[in-house]
Amino acid sequence: MKLIVFLLVLANLLFYAFSAGYLGRPDNPDAGRTGQQILPERMRIVSRGEAPAEPAKTDIPKPVVVEAAPPIEAQPQVKEAVEPEPVAKPAEVVQLCLAWEHLSAPDADRLAAMLAGKYSAFKVSRRVIAAEGNGWWVFIPPLAGKADADKKSGELKQLDISDFFVVQDGPSRFAISLGVFSSEKGAQERLADLKAKGVRSAKVGPRPGKDSTVRLQAQGPETSREDLLAAVGKILPKAEAQDCK
Repeated sequence: MKLIVFLLVLANLLFYAFSAGYLGRPDNPDAGRTGQQILPERMRIVSRGEAPAEPAKTDIPKPVVVEAAPPIEAQPQVKEAVEPEPVAKPAEVVQLCLAWEHLSAPDADRLAAMLAGKYSAFKVSRRVIAAEGNGWWVFIPPLAGKADADKKSGELKQLDISDFFVVQDGPSRFAISLGVFSSEKGAQERLADLKAKGVRSAKVGPRPGKDSTVRLQAQGPETSREDLLAAVGKILPKAEAQDCK
């Protein structure tokens, strides 16, 4: 048993001395490695202690960068100017103006009512022609009806004016009388006083009496002349129409 232990220790010492080089080394340190190679015939010595040569550089062509051409802007299409077709102007309507002089108040009312009912395109106006010797008066011209006359009366009262009255019949029906005077001077003084209080629609004129007449005037399309004259002839055969002056 001691012999076996001795042999093992001796073998270890010999292996250590061999591996440490105490028993000598070959001249070529790599000679021992040849036996450890699997296929030594395929080995190729590149260099012996020299730096390997750099591999030959091959000229690799650089990629050519092709710049994209700028986009071509779309040219705006120029449209040919088209002249608008001339618009036909509407034909001008020729206006007609007729007047009837020296009408009585009832005849003037009948004529005005007929024109308003059948010829609404006509504008009708009336003016009272006062007889001589009836003096002068300050008045608001005839209004369209009783409702308008009552409204105007209320406005006068708000202006602290109470000495007036609404004409109920005759050529000046629904006119508002603000004073009767024997001279034009007195009427003008009254008118100035009323305007100072805020009355703007009052006028001065000859005072109409029993012998006063009415001038009626109608303005409208010329195309209705013949039909209008025929209609007036049926209700007022003696009334003569004249062109407005």
